[in-house]
Amino acid sequence: MNLDNLAPIPELYVSHESALKLKEEAAELPSWDLTRRQLCDLELLMNGGFNPLKGFLSEEDYEGVLEHMRLADGTLWPMPITLDVSEAFAECIEPGQDIALRDPEGVILAIMTVSDKWRPDKSREAEKVFGADEVAHPAVNYLHNEAGPVYLGGPITGIQPPVHYDFRSRRDTPNELRAFFRKMGWRRIVAFQTRNPLHRAHQELTFRAAREVQANLLIHPVVGMTKPGDVDHFTRVRCYEAVLDKYPPSTTHLSLLNLAMRMAGPREALWHALIRRNHGCTHFIVGRDHAGPGKNSKGEDFYGPYDAQELVAAHQDEIGIEMVPFKHMVYVEEKAQYFPVDEVPEGATILNISGTELRRRLREGLEIPEWFSFPEVVAELRRAYPPRHKQGFTVFFTGLSGSGKSTIANALMVKLMEIGDRPVTLLDGDVVRKHLSSELGFSKEHRDLNIRRIGFVASEITKNRGIAICAPIAPYEATRRAVREMIEQYGAFVLVHVATPLEECERRDRKGLYKLAREGKIKEFTGISDPYEEPENPDLRIDTTGLDVDYCAHQVLLKLEQLGLIGMRD
Repeated sequence: MNLDNLAPIPELYVSHESALKLKEEAAELPSWDLTRRQLCDLELLMNGGFNPLKGFLSEEDYEGVLEHMRLADGTLWPMPITLDVSEAFAECIEPGQDIALRDPEGVILAIMTVSDKWRPDKSREAEKVFGADEVAHPAVNYLHNEAGPVYLGGPITGIQPPVHYDFRSRRDTPNELRAFFRKMGWRRIVAFQTRNPLHRAHQELTFRAAREVQANLLIHPVVGMTKPGDVDHFTRVRCYEAVLDKYPPSTTHLSLLNLAMRMAGPREALWHALIRRNHGCTHFIVGRDHAGPGKNSKGEDFYGPYDAQELVAAHQDEIGIEMVPFKHMVYVEEKAQYFPVDEVPEGATILNISGTELRRRLREGLEIPEWFSFPEVVAELRRAYPPRHKQGFTVFFTGLSGSGKSTIANALMVKLMEIGDRPVTLLDGDVVRKHLSSELGFSKEHRDLNIRRIGFVASEITKNRGIAICAPIAPYEATRRAVREMIEQYGAFVLVHVATPLEECERRDRKGLYKLAREGKIKEFTGISDPYEEPENPDLRIDTTGLDVDYCAHQVLLKLEQLGLIGMRD
């Protein structure tokens, strides 16, 4: 790359003076409050990270991306960037209208001129983009259970970028990075995409990759949205900063990318390469199963291990960035150093710690050897993820009305308070309905909202290393999953299915609710006129028929002890 290729790329922002005027005019426009994912997408649209896109995709561009990974004009683009909105908002908007796009605080960031409005076939989108219409894939689950039912497309006029208060000196726009590379005289830059902390193997492979292609290294981690359950970006960035001095001076730069990942495997890898080209990079490291989401419902990987590398290699000339294949690095005990797996001396002893094993060692407070990770990184991880018996957690009971959830939950609360090592809060379904959700009815939409409120409160308790006990009916699997993802950012989520049969629940019915439901006097009653979706794999399943409360609560305590969340007392 010569330095002319690091010239600024187009942004979608107007001048400061125009922005002030537009902001006043936008105050009168219909407003859409952006979701977290849309906020990430809008930022990269406005700052040129998604160049050549000029806004959220039109229906024609969307169809081209789904079918051919190309916009309507033939430009390669593998990922649909769409503005999904609610039914109610869509009804008020017609093509030709302008709308204001706001952040969660109500600040107007951009104006969108709506060119298209359509209702997508989400199952088809899932098949085309992610390879399977299966909610085990986090992006497919998001598509069906989080995203709005209507898409709006149209060009964006940028007023101001979203504000980030964290790691501000590390957040570079594409043009800021290009200017930095020009200033440093860097002509060849290899980017490393990551959503995990850097351990010694990563440091070794990035160092080798940069040396092999004779390039400077850009460590470019995603700090927007990654896979549910990933290490939070605050911890990860502290880990990255801790290892920067392990690289030769003036060869490596750390910059943060506010991207909402889709975990779309091959398409995602190609998308990542395009984004890094826009940031001024000449080379891009693509890993084994790059941006893979894990296993499907059959226990198989969603994508082949080298599908991503093959797709990027097939298009690298067209997009103008060269792929550097990720070489899996392993530690050879006899040599006391890392080797690419295909260069290990015959008969050598290979040492390895998987991600699962690392999490187990952190959870249980076990040693993490220095050959695996840097002490500074381990210290940051231990600070953020103490042993399980010191973390917060949530016990989430689900079951039919009358199954015994609340009774067991109350008994469990008392037993945990007796242990006394962490504060305990009970979020009972009836109590929450009275104090937190009194205005809600019992439609599916309102039930979902009630459970999400419970999940939010429980996640805050868990984050602050307390214990939350929740006991709603929570009849829908998708909503329980959303609550799990909220909570598992901060601690364990233990799902207890109180599986008392419907007949026994009806027999216990002191309030006569089942009788009224069977007579049609109560609509949308779970188990009678509305479905209850049984959890397939709860952490614990209890049928309370014929069992006393103390025994049931003790089974939950035993499960918590087995999971390492508490230490039992005699």
